[in-house]
Amino acid sequence: MPQSLACILVHCVFSTKHRAPLLRDVDVRHELHAYVMRTLQSLECPPSACDGVEDHLHFLCLLSRKIKVMDLIEEVKTASSKWIKTKGPAYRKFYWQAGYGVFSVSESMRSRVIRYIRTQEEHHRAMTFQDEFRQLCAKHRIKIDERYVWE
Repeated sequence: MPQSLACILVHCVFSTKHRAPLLRDVDVRHELHAYVMRTLQSLECPPSACDGVEDHLHFLCLLSRKIKVMDLIEEVKTASSKWIKTKGPAYRKFYWQAGYGVFSVSESMRSRVIRYIRTQEEHHRAMTFQDEFRQLCAKHRIKIDERYVWE
């Protein structure tokens, strides 16, 4: 086949270092989500959704054939961390955790995952990030070692 085609949707999740609730300011958080969406677009990974709460971020995007997952996450984390540090003294010590979760999403589940990502604030009134991440990993049959997954 002379043409290379791909449709790989990825749901990416990562938290602030030590899950510090550094993203309390809703306006800055919404600006961050928009910035992440622009970053994804610039990486040729068209975003479908980006949202989160004080201590973590979710996004869904189409993975470009030109980038590896680990490079995508590194680019998004690096760019957004540098950007948020320009938002004032409260963010000068902002860092994302070293790790991340990436989960495959079928095209038939895209709208459901978008809805899930866009309702993070509502979702986290009843569930912690740790419990949410455990559930995501269990749903995707990923075994985690709790000694290493929380930073």
